[in-house]
Amino acid sequence: MSGSVHIVLDETAMAAAGSGNVLASRLIHRAHVEPGWFLYAPACALVEAERSRPGTAEHLAAMPGIIVLDLDLPAALAIAPHETWAAAHAEYTAQPTPDRPDGAIIATTAPKRWESHPVRVLDLT
Repeated sequence: MSGSVHIVLDETAMAAAGSGNVLASRLIHRAHVEPGWFLYAPACALVEAERSRPGTAEHLAAMPGIIVLDLDLPAALAIAPHETWAAAHAEYTAQPTPDRPDGAIIATTAPKRWESHPVRVLDLT
């Protein structure tokens, strides 16, 4: 999948998209219209985005360019020890997989929170 772009929205990016953040909107548009662009919404982060900005989950889940990732058993086991599941699920989703050998980039409006984590970050501020 050379040339593919994989981006994970954390809960701050999801809330920003719901409030009209231009950079988040551009990501959503590209994921919808450009082949090779993939935008992921981890379920745990979607829950937190919904808590902070009601209506966000339904809005994002209805967009055809966004792939909502369920909390399956491997993800649940990986994130269970963490204090906050939203960030943990986003980080888990960003890790390399056979489909994403280079992993994914986390889009966020809170880039400092990711400084001590082994992930690449796209600052939406």
